[in-house]
Amino acid sequence: MKKTSLFLPIFISLFFLAACTANPENQTAISFKGGTISEKDIFNHLKKIQGADAAVQQLVVYQIFDNKYGATLSTKEIDAEFDKTKDILGDYFEAQLKQAGFTEKTFKEEIRQQLAYKKGLEKNVELKDEDLQKLWASFHPEVKTQLIQLRSETDANEVKKALAADGDFSELAKEKSIEPNVKNDEGKKTFDSGTETIANEVKDASFKLKDGEVSNLITATNPKTMAKEYYLVKMLKNQDKGTDKSHYLDELKEIGTKAKLADPEFIKATISKELKNANVKIKDEDFENSLQSFTKEVPDKEETTATKK
Repeated sequence: MKKTSLFLPIFISLFFLAACTANPENQTAISFKGGTISEKDIFNHLKKIQGADAAVQQLVVYQIFDNKYGATLSTKEIDAEFDKTKDILGDYFEAQLKQAGFTEKTFKEEIRQQLAYKKGLEKNVELKDEDLQKLWASFHPEVKTQLIQLRSETDANEVKKALAADGDFSELAKEKSIEPNVKNDEGKKTFDSGTETIANEVKDASFKLKDGEVSNLITATNPKTMAKEYYLVKMLKNQDKGTDKSHYLDELKEIGTKAKLADPEFIKATISKELKNANVKIKDEDFENSLQSFTKEVPDKEETTATKK
């Protein structure tokens, strides 16, 4: 997790929807002087809230993926994701958990569903040889570098001048770079062409460097903030990929899989397939269109053309 908040906020709504639908009886959920509110009342109210369709859609999709792929997950995998979230949130973890309406047990259940969903998508990824060949064309194997990240072009040019005057890259990295762990790792970064945490502009410029060579000023755009970032890179160990892609099949498959998981069309097609295989039937007419975006048949091109005529 990169965000400092629990990654399943929508499950607050899902929790109540699931709780209400689990018990069809009109039991009292809340009582007060002069009246009561039943579980059915709450459910009917939630159905009218904007976003209820989306909540039901996610509930159904996650349940189906969990039923099919959840059993393949180990406790170790779930605990690892839980611990990662806990480490990132630190002292705020308990408060965030409580605010989202989770206990540690129910949060782990939601983590399992998210992991099952991801595993289900991964299981549907099919990479043909032609796909691997395309990935191979732009692939660059792992390199070892040192990075100095700076806030402004002025700061970057000053560091560049210091390097030209025989300044030590490691010392300048520790002194000037705004990278979080630079004091400990001296800006050392290992990455290949599929690494997502390094800007594409930085990767492209780095791969052209020889061992010991320092790059010109690299300007990159942060994809999240759209702010400009400035880098200087020193190549510690570059390598050529050669001509045999079989040595890097694992890396190519990992890059290809990540690309598929980020592709909305692949995700939609996979969910549609899983919903069809699960033979989903929605009996509540208020939610009959909740899955329409996944189950609606796409018209044939010839049929569409004929209709236009």
